[in-house]
Amino acid sequence: MAEQIGWTRDQMAARAAGELRDGDYVNLGIGIPTLVANHIPEGINVTLQSENGMLGIGPFPYEGEADPDLINAGKQTITALPSSSFFSSADSFAMIRGGHIDLTVLGAMEVSANGDIANWTIPGKIVKGMGGAMDLVAGVQRVIVVMEHVSKQGEPKILERCTLPLTGARVVDLIVTDLCVFACDKTAGGLTLLGLGPGVALTDIVAKTGVPFDAGRFAQGSAA
Repeated sequence: MAEQIGWTRDQMAARAAGELRDGDYVNLGIGIPTLVANHIPEGINVTLQSENGMLGIGPFPYEGEADPDLINAGKQTITALPSSSFFSSADSFAMIRGGHIDLTVLGAMEVSANGDIANWTIPGKIVKGMGGAMDLVAGVQRVIVVMEHVSKQGEPKILERCTLPLTGARVVDLIVTDLCVFACDKTAGGLTLLGLGPGVALTDIVAKTGVPFDAGRFAQGSAA
């Protein structure tokens, strides 16, 4: 069997879930971030919030147990908890804009070294709307991006400056990709490498990242 190179989508979500703090109110974006709900660490109590008006989201339902009336903002079927509550989308966004959500986990098309994020549109392509990402990155206390390290074309998605329209400027705290984990310095700018995926070498990160970064302890060849 070939050696695994990098993290799977579930492993990326689990790594992001490791950043959750007990008592956090958390919003999960569409795509890989939704998988974080299945990897909440034991002993950590968090409350998941959805822009479409739900507070207290359970794990994804098993096959045959889905309730079509229970969906998240990405229109995926979810489960409710005994403590769940339901309300209007306006109330949901009031929570976000009022700074009551501690952490959001989002996907992205590009992230810059100073924490800029572009994740809502590609010029020339049809887009249904910007969703809640702009409100989330502006109103939430911590922002984690979970995404593939390079695009489908093999181009770096972590850059000196984003080339796509921004969702938010200087807002990203942590980037989790299939290859590594970076911390973003939103004030001074710059990335620090915090971890490497299985089978990933520092040279791989250098080759596939569009901006220089601080390799930290990995510059000395330390294990992840």
